[in-house]
Amino acid sequence: MAEALNLEVVTPERRVIQAEASEVQLPGSDGYLGILPGHAPLLTELGTAELSYTANGTVAYVAVFGGYAEVLPDRVIALAEAVERPEEINVERARSAKQEAEKVLATQGISLEEATEARAEVVRAELRMQVATRSGHGVPAPGERSHA
Repeated sequence: MAEALNLEVVTPERRVIQAEASEVQLPGSDGYLGILPGHAPLLTELGTAELSYTANGTVAYVAVFGGYAEVLPDRVIALAEAVERPEEINVERARSAKQEAEKVLATQGISLEEATEARAEVVRAELRMQVATRSGHGVPAPGERSHA
């Protein structure tokens, strides 16, 4: 059985992560998948959520926005639509985007399409803030609690 997993996370534009990991937590479309070396092969759709992995005893986090992942006994390849590392996240911009989306949701008479997009924007903004805060790159706003 393999001692570690070769983790590769890529988008259409770039390779975001290339690491040897002892554990990977993937955001599947129906919930999280915990992947250890020797895992059974599988293909899964990725949701919009946090992907975490342990490398050299340290847990790292990235925000993943959809895509697919292939799991093999010694390798995990995530082909994501978009990925953001904690240091790439502008927490203030995410907080502002969340507030704007919440204003849209509070508006009377918005269309189903507008409401769906606003809800999705709230989820994306919260994900960005969570990943940045958990990784020490963002500070929670007053009244928010850290997810660390």
